Amino acid sequence: MPHQVPQPGPERMTPFDGGTLVVGVRPGSDPLVVLTAAALARATGGELFVAYVDEQRFTEREFADGAVQHSDLNPDAADDSWRQVEAELKAELDGLLAGAGVGWQFRYLAGRPDRSLTHLARAVDAAVIVVGNRAPEHGAKVREFLDGALALKLAQHQHRPVLAVPLSVVDWKAPMPWA
Repeated sequence: MPHQVPQPGPERMTPFDGGTLVVGVRPGSDPLVVLTAAALARATGGELFVAYVDEQRFTEREFADGAVQHSDLNPDAADDSWRQVEAELKAELDGLLAGAGVGWQFRYLAGRPDRSLTHLARAVDAAVIVVGNRAPEHGAKVREFLDGALALKLAQHQHRPVLAVPLSVVDWKAPMPWA
């Protein structure tokens, strides 16, 4: 008998009112994503979990609070540069969210962004996952466009709603970038 994947449904909804939100960020990313998530958290009275997923590291162990123990993909590397990335992101977020009127926590995750954000959302029982979404750049191929759509991957592989914050748009009349 094939494995049954739990499907979305009313019984699996997490209430937005007071619900937790997970937002995925990258170093130097557009602040609109975090500010949108903070505004939604403030409006719903929820808490915000801001997460960065380091794809150059892998998850060794997942914890109940959504945190992970991680290591470098290269077992011979003794590189702790991830700590600097974490510190810089936290400092950037402190400045961005100061006065936002919302409680927030940061998680440094590792591995595939879709899986890592899903794990965190499950661990904190998030009502929604918020990510940025860019229009495809000129010269992008269809496969690159589809493979790179984090919001799409999240929406297809877990039951929580995904809010994709537009960071760039394409003119309706312009030819598609991969054409």
